[in-house]
Amino acid sequence: MNTEVGGHTLSDEVWRPLCRADGSIHITIYIMVRHESKAIRFAPLVILSFPLLAPHHLLEAEKFNIRFTDPAQITDTADKLRWYRYKEALLQREVAALVGIDRSTYIHYESGETEYYPLDIMERIANLYNIPVTDLLDEYNTFLYLGQGEQIKIRRKALRMTQREFADYLGVPFGSLQNWEQNNVRMFKRTWERYFK
Repeated sequence: MNTEVGGHTLSDEVWRPLCRADGSIHITIYIMVRHESKAIRFAPLVILSFPLLAPHHLLEAEKFNIRFTDPAQITDTADKLRWYRYKEALLQREVAALVGIDRSTYIHYESGETEYYPLDIMERIANLYNIPVTDLLDEYNTFLYLGQGEQIKIRRKALRMTQREFADYLGVPFGSLQNWEQNNVRMFKRTWERYFK
């Protein structure tokens, strides 16, 4: 039997989608309409589609989580990035897309072959995981994040030295020290390890 409601003809059972939501969770709502003894009955059907919270590479993630049960145990930025990604059950390409960088760039960050992690990108990744950016950074990148120039000045002033005296004390060119203190040039990790670690 067909019934006319609001100018639309309804058969005994009709499924009509009402809405869909974009994002990691997809919601589809259908209304089943049935005509019974001069009455119209409505029954909703809600379908939720979402990814399961489980690592895509379960064995790899399990081995890593056995090695590091807490991110506080990790000192390397590459491993911190991997730990949080596994926790959220994300692929490298998914993290890259979510923070707006190339997949190859993100893979390079997790490879451990880089010493410097751009702070703006690290902040985006930290926001993705809802953690402070310093939770992702190793000692060297934390040194840069907190302002290398100010930290060098504090060290120099604690020794009551001028820039030239401090440069001589460290055995570095005077111009290099000036550039570091003014944040004009980023100090390389090997230099930081030698003089400031």
